[in-house]
Amino acid sequence: MIERPPRLETLVLLVSATAAPLYEAALAEICRSVGRFREEPGERWRIEGIRVTGEGEERLALALALATAVSGEQPELRRIPTPASGWLARNRADFPEQLIGERFALRGTHLPPGRTAGRITLMLDAGLAFGSGEHGSTRGCLIALERLARRHQPRRILDLGTGSGILAMAAARLFHRRVLASDIDPWSVRVAAENARRNFLARRITVVAGDGWRKRPLRHAAPFDLVFANILARPLCAMARALAQHLAPGGTAILAGLLASQETMVLAAHRRAGLVLTGRVREQAWTTLILRRPCHAR
Repeated sequence: MIERPPRLETLVLLVSATAAPLYEAALAEICRSVGRFREEPGERWRIEGIRVTGEGEERLALALALATAVSGEQPELRRIPTPASGWLARNRADFPEQLIGERFALRGTHLPPGRTAGRITLMLDAGLAFGSGEHGSTRGCLIALERLARRHQPRRILDLGTGSGILAMAAARLFHRRVLASDIDPWSVRVAAENARRNFLARRITVVAGDGWRKRPLRHAAPFDLVFANILARPLCAMARALAQHLAPGGTAILAGLLASQETMVLAAHRRAGLVLTGRVREQAWTTLILRRPCHAR
């Protein structure tokens, strides 16, 4: 049974259109869900992030300070206690069926049961997971997966930072393979495992708690033919060498959670680790990178 969700709070900033991407990225450093909304009338944008109350306070202060230094703006940060029940209900109400690319359909459990013809339909409780497929980085990963499936059939698959488990489930269904999924957040681990059971994928998907590549099951299961890492730009850069070491020659990494402005930084770190860019997907302000380890790599 899923345990009661943690206490949540909404962080709110009001900024200019120029500064909006910077502050969106700043909140994304610690928030589970981030949105950008245009204020009417005028040219101001409201940036909202949902996080577990008090989580990552030092990282938040640093990220906001960097955004202020770059943008020259120092907006007031509002903190609004957000009852989990109210947020969950609103999230369900705002989560219609999502059709992504040509192959995938995501349906919330609050919708009538059913499957979309010609698509892999995944069911998840939009109230339990941070990540319902609406975010540009999640959509980008699914589109990248769809492209990969036209050319390759990976055998060993890892979803690093699985969140709600969407990417692990999509890969398990698409390739009919077992998938290892991990997340640093215990709540996400429970939710991903529940979503796997809900979609009759519990035998194919193993979900473990772990911080990056430190978890023993990840090291023992390597090398991987396909790795998803839908995280954030800085952790992606920090783990670039470890990713390359655990990726099989000829294997593919699908990286997301980065804004278009962060693409150069993330790509440079992975090129230094020996990976080669083979494609990219842009969804809204977010970029997904498709990288490959050359077959001759050692």
